[in-house]
Amino acid sequence: MSVKPRGRPKAFNDKTDQNTVQALDRALGLLEHLAQGPGRTLSELAEETGLPVATVFRALVTLQAHGMVEVEEPGQLWHIGAGAFRVGTAFLRRTKVAERARQPMDALMRDTGETANLGVEIRGEVLFLAQVETHEAIRAFFPPGTKGPMHSSGIGKALLAWYPEDRTRDIIARQGLPKFTSLTLTSDSALLRDLARTRERGFAIDDQERAEGMRCIAAPVFNAYGEPVAGLSVSGPAFRVGLSDAARIGALVRTAADQVTEATGGSRP
Repeated sequence: MSVKPRGRPKAFNDKTDQNTVQALDRALGLLEHLAQGPGRTLSELAEETGLPVATVFRALVTLQAHGMVEVEEPGQLWHIGAGAFRVGTAFLRRTKVAERARQPMDALMRDTGETANLGVEIRGEVLFLAQVETHEAIRAFFPPGTKGPMHSSGIGKALLAWYPEDRTRDIIARQGLPKFTSLTLTSDSALLRDLARTRERGFAIDDQERAEGMRCIAAPVFNAYGEPVAGLSVSGPAFRVGLSDAARIGALVRTAADQVTEATGGSRP
């Protein structure tokens, strides 16, 4: 009796070059590169990626045929296309977190007057899924799809604080602790002490550790097993989000995160 294939070849876990489609790898790399900033010309993309102009052009035309990228006239600037958005929204549909977080995030922005954010960890980095912006002229801005380091992010530290220590140490070892400001925590011991304080008070504080003049206060969202799977945060300029406000804002963020935990069937440990 033959067994019907279930969608994975024998070499599924083999990530060596022989199982990588080079043209696809390059095209997806270009797509990720385009997603990181404003539109770019063909020559700029070739220079930034180190690929030949002809290779970049073929990849872009192929992606364009599927709506993944678009070209803007005049200037021949290439941008992420609507097709990439449709594919990206499929990721959000995998989880109820983004949908169930919207109302608590709206309330969080109104109660604090600052921007509310939702993020998850992807391969040792924070991936921002959603944002509710404040109406203030000076504000934090993390568009959906933005990635950032965990050790200098409120959401990142909120997740690391409730991860098992071996998982936290593994992320630190793989990602490192690069310095962004004079307040960035760049040693394992300093970060682990900060994470312990985070667990004690129930929320994390990014005190200008990623960007001078910006603070962020965050708390984790838990799944049914009490594991942190996402983080909610409030971020804003330090002159409006003072350390003296941390307890008040932290309580609001903690409550909003607990609401999302409950709404998605999770359980706070």
